[in-house]
Amino acid sequence: METTRQRIADALREEPRTASDLAATLSLPTPTVYEHLEHVSRSVTDESGSEERDGGADEEFLVAPPTCRECGFDGFDDPVNEPSRCPECKSERIEEPAFVIR
Repeated sequence: METTRQRIADALREEPRTASDLAATLSLPTPTVYEHLEHVSRSVTDESGSEERDGGADEEFLVAPPTCRECGFDGFDDPVNEPSRCPECKSERIEEPAFVIR
């Protein structure tokens, strides 16, 4: 049986996903998904030798950073987190980061 982190990693290998997407798919709270994403991001390279990988090539955990919908700011300190407010314009209209494993 797969762990939650394995299921998250498998979903990210299929297509880019946000934490909210993963939370809905896996029936988890979004903050819990962010905790798991931290661990998945650190371990993804270690898992690249798994029998399901073609050729055993290293994988990368990629993040499309959160973006402010008001001013376009995307230089947030921690891209594996959902910021509540833009540091530039103070807007709370922040687009979630998206994650993928390639």
